[in-house]
Order: sequence, then C-alpha cells, then structure tokens
Amino acid sequence: MSQLQPPHLPALESLHPDTRLVHAGTLRSQFGETSEALFLTQGHVYPSAEECEARFTGDSPGFIYARFSNPTVAMFEERMAAMEGAEAARATATGMAAVTAALLSQLKAGDHVVASRALFGSCRYVIEELLPRFGVPSTLVDGTNLDEWRAAVRPETRVFFLESPSNPTLEVIDIKAVADIAHAAGAALVVDNVFATPLWQKPLALGADCVVYSATKHIDGQGRCLGGVILASEDFIQKHVHTFLRQTGPALSPFNAWVLLKALETLPLRIERQTRTAVAVADALAGLPKIERLIYAGRPDHPQAAIIARQMTGGSTLVAFDVAGGKAGAFRFMNALRLVRISNNLGDAKSLITHPATTTHQRFTPEQRAAMGVSEGLVRLSVGLEHPDDLVGDLKQALAQV
Repeated sequence: MSQLQPPHLPALESLHPDTRLVHAGTLRSQFGETSEALFLTQGHVYPSAEECEARFTGDSPGFIYARFSNPTVAMFEERMAAMEGAEAARATATGMAAVTAALLSQLKAGDHVVASRALFGSCRYVIEELLPRFGVPSTLVDGTNLDEWRAAVRPETRVFFLESPSNPTLEVIDIKAVADIAHAAGAALVVDNVFATPLWQKPLALGADCVVYSATKHIDGQGRCLGGVILASEDFIQKHVHTFLRQTGPALSPFNAWVLLKALETLPLRIERQTRTAVAVADALAGLPKIERLIYAGRPDHPQAAIIARQMTGGSTLVAFDVAGGKAGAFRFMNALRLVRISNNLGDAKSLITHPATTTHQRFTPEQRAAMGVSEGLVRLSVGLEHPDDLVGDLKQALAQV
C-alpha cells in the first residue's frame, strides 16, 4: 500500500474541504484502483517474526488486526481528520461508542464531569447513569449559562461535555467560552458536533479538545450503516483514545468505513442543499397559527442567534417546532404527512420526523423533559433532499389536519 497522501497530491492545508473529502487519506494497492479498496480481513500476515514483533511494539508502521486498525478504516479516519482540521481521528462502530469512548478513556473513579443538560437521551444516560456506576459523578447545567458551568467545577473535574446545537431543541452553546472555563479548571472539553456537521462548525478551532460524531447521521446521509468517529490532537488520541479502543473493541466495520468514505465525497453537496431547504421550511412555518414555537439555528429569532453568528457558518438540516394540541396534535400532524417519513434517525436524504417526548427522550420524567425544553407537542424535522416546495406543501397540508 502507498502512503495515506499520494505523492502528487498538493498539501492538504492548501485544499478546500470539498477537495479533501474526495482525495484525502486515499490508500492504493498495487492495482491502482480509482475507488477506495474494501479490505474485508480480520488480520494480516507478516514477512517475518521480527516484523510481527515490530508491528506490535509500534516500531514498524502497518496493520495488525481489524480490532486495532484496518486499511479501509484508516482511510476514513484520515479523511475525517482532514475535513475537521484535526491531527488525528479514530473510528468507532457507532456514534454512541464514540461518545462513550471519548469520555471513559480519560476518566477514572473519583473524577467529575460537567455536562449541559440539553442532550440526546443516550448521552444523558452515559453522563447520569453509566459514569456514576464507576465512581464518576456528574453535574448537569444550563449550557447557555456560563455562570452555571463555572459554579459546577470541582477540584476533581476532568471533563466538560456538550452538544451544540443540542438534540432536539437546537440549543447553541458558546463553545469558546466553555472551553476557556474548562481549561482554567484543568479539564478537557468534548463536543458532540453532529447537528452542525463538520461543514458548519469547527469546535477544535473554538478551543474544544475533542470532537465526536455519529457518522450514522449526515456523514452516511442515506440510512445505510452505523459508524462514529473521535477527532482530536495526536497527543489526546494517543494518551487517551487509542489504547482504550484497542483493548475494548468498539471497532468500525471495514464495509461501513467504505460506505462512509464514498458518502464523504458528496457531503458538502448534500449538506448545503439540505440546509438551504431547511431555511426555506423554517421560514414557511414561522408564524403559522398551529405552530406554537419554531426553532432553527439559521433564523434571527433563535435564542442564541448572536453566538451562532460567531461560531457557525451555516444553520443546520434540523428544524424543531411545537405543534398545537400537545402530544395529540403532534401525532395527528405526523400521521397526516405524506412525504415526510416518521423515523428517529436524522441527516438522511429523505426528510424524517420524530416526536422526542415519546422516542429519544421518552425515559425522562415530564419535569426533566420540560427542563430540557422538550414539550409534548415538540417535533424534530430532519430535512432531506426533496424539493423545498414539496416539503412545505406536505407540512402545511398535515398542519391543516390538526
């Protein structure tokens, strides 16, 4: 195999993100294939016992075992790092594996975590229930209130964690300000950047120490496979993540890595189109009598519009809104949709809608959901690649049934 960056390719830092997503990280075999090769192998053979030893000690570069590394997975990691502007990346089997590994790999019993309370249900589970089982308590704060982040710090605080925009209420947090608070306390900041995508927000450039993605969402973008990725400095990856993943085994399938590699080639085209459509949808729905609240990160009426203007270069493909009539009104609206499909996934080429109170956040009490802004009438719309006029028409005819 050749090196990750072909010798004829210009320096990656001189290339636009769109170009990096087509060329970065490419490994080619002796056959000179155009498309990235799919290496479906569990292990590798070595020319000698001495070379085998050198691979395991790290003195010789190369692949060992698919739980540790794989050529197709390595290409995906290199391409994601080039897109994100990160020194290193490690892929995982799912987005939640990425979140869990990014946290657990740097924590031990007696440490403390501070996290924003507006989180995806599974992320809240890891913070509130899983970590305390291993002696790592947590404090949840209003992520938009910097004083609460400061007040939550303890001498043993080691990690800050947040989503921005959050799932499902699209709350946006001042990443730079929170990073400054974390670093002053000797803690690392981990940011889940799924909703913003690597195109519209760069947490590492804003001071975050680690960024995680569910590649299942926009990165795949077509509902085909699961995947996750952790991005950070080479030092962070080697100190915390590399050995943890190697020994615990949440490895990304080479086939899924290949699917994700091909999807990255079209990521800018898809996200730019979906974002433009999301803007059109949000504008069309705003002010309609049966919409009691509308949240979109690209509108001036967003509660954190000033922060968005500073740290994001685009809105999102997600729109959240409250349908009149609570749960019954939301269900009637969703069931009347003809084009938009009901699904708890997001970032797909197809427009998808879900009711967070009964799906992603159903395990929380009504009081907890209220504190996160998840009302009984809230729906989360993931805007796809359909024509905006068709989507708006479908949404309006469904609202008429409420």
